[in-house]
Amino acid sequence: MTIKPEVADIQIDKIGLKVGLEVHQQLATGTKLFCNCSSVESTDYPLKFVRKLRIAKSELGELDPSALFESSKQKTILYYANPESSCLVEQDEEPPHDLSPNSKETALIMASALKTNIFNEIYVMRKLVIDGSNTSGFQRTMLIGLGGGLEVDGKNVGVQSICLEEDAAKLLNDSVDFREYTLDRLGIPLVEIALEPVSGTPEEIKKIALTLGRLLRATKRVQRGLGSIRQDVNVSIEGGGIVEVKGVQKLDQLEKVVEYEAKRQHGLKIISDKLKVLDTEHIAKERDVKDVTDAFRNCKSKTIQKALVDGAVVKAIRVKNFSGIFGFEPYSGIRLGKQLGELVRFFGLGGIFHSDELPDYGIEEAEIQQVKKILESQQNDGFLILAGEPKKLDIVIESIIKRIEDAKIGVPAETRVATVTGETVYLRPRPGASRMYPETDIPPIIVTNNELEEAKKKIPKSWEESILELQKQYELNPQLALQIFDSEYLDLFESICKDKRISPNFVSSVLSGTITNLERRGLDSKLLKNSDISKAFGFLTEGKIAKESLEIIFESMMNKTASSIEDAIQKNAISSVEDSDLNSILDELVLSNIKIIEQQGLRSIGPLMGLAMKNLRGKVDGQKINQLLEEKIKSRIDTISKGK
Repeated sequence: MTIKPEVADIQIDKIGLKVGLEVHQQLATGTKLFCNCSSVESTDYPLKFVRKLRIAKSELGELDPSALFESSKQKTILYYANPESSCLVEQDEEPPHDLSPNSKETALIMASALKTNIFNEIYVMRKLVIDGSNTSGFQRTMLIGLGGGLEVDGKNVGVQSICLEEDAAKLLNDSVDFREYTLDRLGIPLVEIALEPVSGTPEEIKKIALTLGRLLRATKRVQRGLGSIRQDVNVSIEGGGIVEVKGVQKLDQLEKVVEYEAKRQHGLKIISDKLKVLDTEHIAKERDVKDVTDAFRNCKSKTIQKALVDGAVVKAIRVKNFSGIFGFEPYSGIRLGKQLGELVRFFGLGGIFHSDELPDYGIEEAEIQQVKKILESQQNDGFLILAGEPKKLDIVIESIIKRIEDAKIGVPAETRVATVTGETVYLRPRPGASRMYPETDIPPIIVTNNELEEAKKKIPKSWEESILELQKQYELNPQLALQIFDSEYLDLFESICKDKRISPNFVSSVLSGTITNLERRGLDSKLLKNSDISKAFGFLTEGKIAKESLEIIFESMMNKTASSIEDAIQKNAISSVEDSDLNSILDELVLSNIKIIEQQGLRSIGPLMGLAMKNLRGKVDGQKINQLLEEKIKSRIDTISKGK
C-alpha cells in the first residue's frame, strides 16, 4: 500500500536549498579538440567496432566509486563511426594531435569575459569514464582558470572554474548487455563553466542559466541547436549530500528539475527523521537475504516468470521494523520504494517489489506468506523481492543494502539524470578524487601574455547590446529580437535573411514561434534539420509555396509523416495557385454564398474567409486571399445596392 502524502506542498525557502550550475557549451570551431575532424553529424556509419572497458586503479591505488559502479554492469560497447566525422584519435588507435588553437582562444575569451584568473600553464588531465561514452575510458579535460563572476539582475554569481574539454560520444541504444554509440560528437570542444552554489528559487536559477547562456552566445563562437548546451545541476538542502543532476538541455526543464530535486531531497529527509524513531537494524546478508525462487515457480507475475525463463533466481531481503516505510510518501510521488526501483533498473533488472505494495502485480497472498515464513518476518518487518542472474543479483543486493542504510542518514550524495518531464532518476554514485590523473600524451600548454591581451580585446558586447544590434540590423521588434537570439536558430536566421526578398520579422516569427509551438504539441524538432528549414524558405522566396505552407510542411516533418520537404509538399498537396485561378475560385465562392453577403454585408468576410482557407490554406498567402475576397464582397454589395 502507498501511504497518503504527509505534506501537501513544499516551502522551498525553508529547506536550505543550494544550487550550483555547471554549463557545458559546445564550441563552433569547425574541428574537434585534438584532431582536424569536422564536428558534423553523420547519417551513415561504415565503420563498426567493439570494446570492453575495465576499471583500473588510480595512481594512489584507489578505485573511483562511479567507475566501479559502471564496471559492475559488465556491458559490451559497440561503436559506429564515419571517416567524415571521426578518425583514429576518436577510435583510440592514435595519440591526440595538437590542441585546436581556435578552441584555446575561445576558452580564453570566455574566461576573460567572466574575469576569471587564467593560468599561464595549462595541464591536460584524464577524467576516468568507463560507461562507454569515451573509447579510451577517459575524457581529456584542462582547467583554464579559477574565480570570476557573472552579474545577474545586479547580483554577482561567483565562478568556481572554467575548463576546456572533449565532448562524449552520442548514445544510440542501451540494453541489458550492450551499449551503442556513434563517434560524431566525441572530441567536439566543450567549455565547462562551474558557478558557485547559490540560494534561490527555481525561477532565479533559470535566470542565472539564461544569463550565462546569453553571454556565451554573444561571442558568436558557440554551436547552436538541441544538445549543444547542457546544464549539470548540483542540488543540496540543509544537512544533505550534494546531488549532481546531469543532462538538462532546456531552461524550462532546468526549473522543473530544481523543483523536483528540492521536493525529493526534503522528502528523503522526512523519511530519515521517521526512521530515526524506529528500532531498525542493519541488514545482514547471511541473516536477512534468502533465496525464495521455489516460492515463485507458479506465480502470475510476468516480470518474475520472464526472469525465471531466462535462468534467474528470486531473492528476498528482510528489513526489520520497515513496514510502511517503502510506500510512505512525504510528498506525492516521493517514496523510498521508488528510489530503490530506479537503482535496480540501472543494473538492468526489470524492477523490485516491496512489502508495502503487495499483494499486486501478479504476486498473491500465498507467495507473500511463503516469503515471510522463509525470512522469519515479524508483523512490523518489511521486505523486498527481486529477480535476476545470480552473480549480478549479489551486486545489486549490496547496492540496495547500502541505499537503505543511506536512507537512515538522509540525502545521499549521488549522480542522477534528468528526464524529459523534469524529474530525476538514479545514474551512479558520485565520483571521487581518484577519477582524475595527468594526460601523458600531451605536454603542458603555455598561455602567453600576448594571448591574454588578445583575448581581452575580443570580449564580446553584452547580450543586451547584441540584441539591440540584432534589432536594428534586421528591423525586428524587441520581442522577436530577444526570442531569435535565445533560440537555437540565430545562425540559420541570419543565413535565410541574406535573401532580401523575405521579411526578417516573418523568418524570426517562424523559427522562434511556429516551430516552438509545434514542439509544445509534442512534435520532435530534431527531425527538422536546418538544411530542411532553409530549403523550405527557399521554395517560399521562389513563389513555389505560400507562407502558410511552412507550418504544414514543418508539422509533417516533425510528426514523421514526411521524410523531406518535397515529400511534405506532395503529401499535403501543396502547390502555388495562379492569380487567374485564385480569382476564379473566389468569384465562385462569392456567388455560392450570396445570401450570406446580403444578410451580413462586410461582416460576411469572416465566414467566407474560413471557407476559402479550407481549400487554399498553404497554397496562397492568407493576407492576399483576405484582400481579394474583401474587394469582391464590396463589389457584390455595390451591385446589390444599385440593383435596389
